[in-house]
Amino acid sequence: MIGQILIDGITSGAMIGLGAIGLTLTCGLLRFANFAQGEFATWGAYFALLIAGALGGAAPLGPLTFGWPLLAALLISMGLTALLAWSLDAVLFRRLRRHGNAIVLVIASFGASLALRSAVEFLFGPEPYYYSRDIAMTLRLAPGMRATADQLVVLALALVLMLAMHLLLARTPLGRAMRAVSENPDLARLAGIDAARVVRATWLLGGALAAAAGVFLGVTVQVRPAMGFELLLPLFAAAILGGIGSVPGAMVGGLVIGIAEAAAVPLAGAQYRAAVAFVVMLAMLLVRPRGLFGGRAA
Repeated sequence: MIGQILIDGITSGAMIGLGAIGLTLTCGLLRFANFAQGEFATWGAYFALLIAGALGGAAPLGPLTFGWPLLAALLISMGLTALLAWSLDAVLFRRLRRHGNAIVLVIASFGASLALRSAVEFLFGPEPYYYSRDIAMTLRLAPGMRATADQLVVLALALVLMLAMHLLLARTPLGRAMRAVSENPDLARLAGIDAARVVRATWLLGGALAAAAGVFLGVTVQVRPAMGFELLLPLFAAAILGGIGSVPGAMVGGLVIGIAEAAAVPLAGAQYRAAVAFVVMLAMLLVRPRGLFGGRAA
């Protein structure tokens, strides 16, 4: 049973970690909690649903329930959701940041979240959708540990995206600029760093990673309007657990939350799964408010 909890938890945690990266960057650089992050995942999932359908999406690839059309749709969806996140900042948050009031930004992000969720339900209806109706067969990985091919591919892609994001922040000029702005915005501006470019990159990257998390969640579960809202608390829990502003922390936090949620199902019941993220987040705030990685940007 422990092995199965680990494989389920790591798969779920990788998706949570992807979404939490965008959230922790927004919190670390822009100093406010973006409640619309979960809705970016929802919109990414629906973008991919439309694009995969237009590309003739029900062509399975080997043991997978999906094929190349969905993989192409994933990339396009990440780009479209990145533009959605950047547009939301240009239309709403950029104007409000001039007032320097974080509470106003938080409330605005909550309102934007409601608006985005309502728009999805208006356009697509409340019923769930699936990228494929094929049944995903499980593969035996080890005694007491089984996973579908979909789960393994999703896990691999999520880990690749996490590694790419870490390398971007650690090895590129843009990443160093983002870390500098996160540590000290005023000093970064004095050093000649283009803060507007950094903010723009933050929204684009956060939106793209949230879209990937939404598509992966749609592949392993289903696509529906409430999926982003239900993902929001685990995202915050992962970001706080790892340390606000820390990308490796968001990754580790996502994995911890995913495994904890998976363990809650056989131990306490599926109805308590959603409470686990809140309990872990609360415990971290009480024991170590700065998180495991102490709020570092990379």
